[in-house]
Amino acid sequence: MSLIPQKYKEEYLRIIRLGLPILIGQVGMIVVGFADNIMVGRYSTEALASASFVNGIFNTAIFACIGFTYGLTPLVGALFAQKKDHSIGRLMKAGVLLNVLFALLVTGIMTAIYFNLDRLGQPHQLLPLIRPYFVLYLFGIVPIALFNAFAQWSYGIKDSSTPMWIILGANALNIFGNWLFIYGNLGFPEMGLTGAGISTLVARLICPVVLVLIFFMRRRNRGYAEGFRQPAMTSERLRTINRTSWPVSMQSAMESGSFSVAALMAGWLGALELASFQVIIVLSTLGFSIYYSIGVSISVLVANAKGEGDVKAMRHVAMSGYHVILTLTAITCLTYIILGRHLVGFFTEDEAVIALTVTAFVPLIAYQLGDATQITFASALRGTAHVMPMLWIAFISYVVVGIPATYILAFPVGLGLYGLILSFSVSLFLAAGLFLFFFLRTTSGRRAQQFYS
Repeated sequence: MSLIPQKYKEEYLRIIRLGLPILIGQVGMIVVGFADNIMVGRYSTEALASASFVNGIFNTAIFACIGFTYGLTPLVGALFAQKKDHSIGRLMKAGVLLNVLFALLVTGIMTAIYFNLDRLGQPHQLLPLIRPYFVLYLFGIVPIALFNAFAQWSYGIKDSSTPMWIILGANALNIFGNWLFIYGNLGFPEMGLTGAGISTLVARLICPVVLVLIFFMRRRNRGYAEGFRQPAMTSERLRTINRTSWPVSMQSAMESGSFSVAALMAGWLGALELASFQVIIVLSTLGFSIYYSIGVSISVLVANAKGEGDVKAMRHVAMSGYHVILTLTAITCLTYIILGRHLVGFFTEDEAVIALTVTAFVPLIAYQLGDATQITFASALRGTAHVMPMLWIAFISYVVVGIPATYILAFPVGLGLYGLILSFSVSLFLAAGLFLFFFLRTTSGRRAQQFYS
């Protein structure tokens, strides 16, 4: 007799089937992230520290843009359940416009930061490496937003494999470009960190071009393309997308922003701590990306159930997805425990960086459950399209509580890098509990009838 009830077994399979291609794409991104940092770290510790600072600063901008695209997922998923292809196309037209405008706004903000880099307290000797890498990242913001807008459409119609193949192809190109430009192979100039930035930018430009061509040219997407070409773009449609996009964007920005502030504080500790912090953050993407992949499945399937008016199914999807994510969390933690030191050794040969990074593995493992839980129920809440609570949950968890906790544990308490990483448990577990509470509240009793009847 099976230990897993049949109703859960079927849901697990649905979640995994939709999430597996996303997971493969995310693993591809992890590989390229590892490759970037391994190649840069072996080039020099200064290059690794500079990459840590720029990546940390831009994580907020990029996650804000990606979070804004998430507003499309519940809307596309609900329309897909109702088989309204032309409506999805019209929605995407408005969504693409809003996402590009938002990305341009973010680009403007990041440009202002560029002109004030010397005021952010980073080691002065790193600024000549930081500046060109920063500029290359600037040009990648709009392509990232455009690709992810169309990726949310693809996920919403349950085609998670197309973005996966595009991401994997771009990642392979990125790694090859790193080999050419960082070290100057095959006659190309040796450009170090700037070469890594050029390779990344080229990959980011290719991704949206390919996915947009698929949207318009693949035969089975004809209904979506026809809807997109229709001239009407109503203010109500724009307002609907804004209502689901801004809160999620700000939630993503505040979450990633708390990590960016931690990167800034790591720079205050010194170049060694900044390099170690970068290794820890790259390793942490192993867990985050795995949980995120299943989170997308949860969001899409909750949105499908919402489109069908089935509140009970919305809860069932979320809890089934949580079971899957908890299993993956256990595997991730075991990977850190068993292979942690070996993984760090891939990034750098600097024994001081390796020793310092290994000391931070306990708090890295500690916050995995909080991260997994907050991703699960933030994704489920996003699928309901009732996303306004996400805004203040993120503000309280990551800004009001998280950032002060990071500073206090690192400096007044004197834990340094260990304290920076430990502080993530404080904000992530708080956010996890609040997201869970509001998802259950949104899908229960009279409140559920109010939202979905």
